[in-house]
Amino acid sequence: MSGHEAALQKALIAHLREDTALQALVGDPARIWDTAPRGAAYPHLLIGRSESRPVEADGCGVEHQLSLRCASRFEGTEEAKAICAAVRTAVHEAALEADGVRVVSIRATYADVFRSSDHRRTWGVIRLRAVTEDI
Repeated sequence: MSGHEAALQKALIAHLREDTALQALVGDPARIWDTAPRGAAYPHLLIGRSESRPVEADGCGVEHQLSLRCASRFEGTEEAKAICAAVRTAVHEAALEADGVRVVSIRATYADVFRSSDHRRTWGVIRLRAVTEDI
């Protein structure tokens, strides 16, 4: 299954980086990574936790649950909420492919926006559900 996880992440990051609404919010080139570089500018979006399991059906696909996290230093929650909304729109049933793997279905299933305990950052968490299959 590791090929499916890596291919999904590669296709997802490329797709999100090309989205003009996200570029307007997280910069151009878009600051979207699986690990933020040292001294990363704000706001940015990170690919976080990932779970996967085989789908027991014809074609033997893989179901994924992914968490994306945006980080903002904007005074208030407006920027993080806008990033979450842009991600939701960008991924909804997007046609993604990479490395011999195709996304059959992808959508946002959950979003949460909250302030850090020191009130210096606002975090947004977006959870995605995707199903992939071999091409």
